[in-house]
Amino acid sequence: MSSVPLEQLPATIASNLLEIGAVNLRPNEPFTWTSGIISPIYCDNRLTMSFPAIRDQIAEGFATLIRTHFPDTEVIAGTATAGIPHAAWVAQKLNLPMAYIRDKAKGHGKQNLIEGVIKDGQKVVVIEDLISTGGSSLKAALAVIEAGGDVQSVLAIFTYQFALAEEAFREEGIELQTLSNYTALVEEARRMGTISDDDVKLLQSWRENPQTFGK
Repeated sequence: MSSVPLEQLPATIASNLLEIGAVNLRPNEPFTWTSGIISPIYCDNRLTMSFPAIRDQIAEGFATLIRTHFPDTEVIAGTATAGIPHAAWVAQKLNLPMAYIRDKAKGHGKQNLIEGVIKDGQKVVVIEDLISTGGSSLKAALAVIEAGGDVQSVLAIFTYQFALAEEAFREEGIELQTLSNYTALVEEARRMGTISDDDVKLLQSWRENPQTFGK
């Protein structure tokens, strides 16, 4: 796949995720997340690893964002585990060092939380696969800051666009950018004919208030 202009990325990536089943929409037969949230959407971006053209388009999208908005980036850091392969592909494209952040410190040896080298003051972009509440992504970014890194942004493949997550990033003063988002996904699904106008209304109501959906 060729490089896609930044303004076209949300729709293109959303279409790709739908086509390979990385995202499933079931507004009338919702999923139950481990958190207990009733959700009309289930996202598993790990599937993108099995589709070389799509994973390369994602990596090129990240690389384009970095070249455009964060050209002084010195290290690419992936979140464990889903962000690690994408960080590796992006680091390779940009010829930059890579590190990754564990979800908790290793229980033996040096008990590292970050694997790889991040030097004091180095400008770091954190790569994530999915933003829901933003908690785990912010935890990873704050670990980089604690280690002396200067986090330029968290970049993710997809976000549910929860107000809670957006507010959490604002409070920490950490920038968030994504290749695609929930709004683009719903629009693409409607364009592809996989959901109806009534489904769109249900999907929009869930994003606005996920805690009360299906109750």
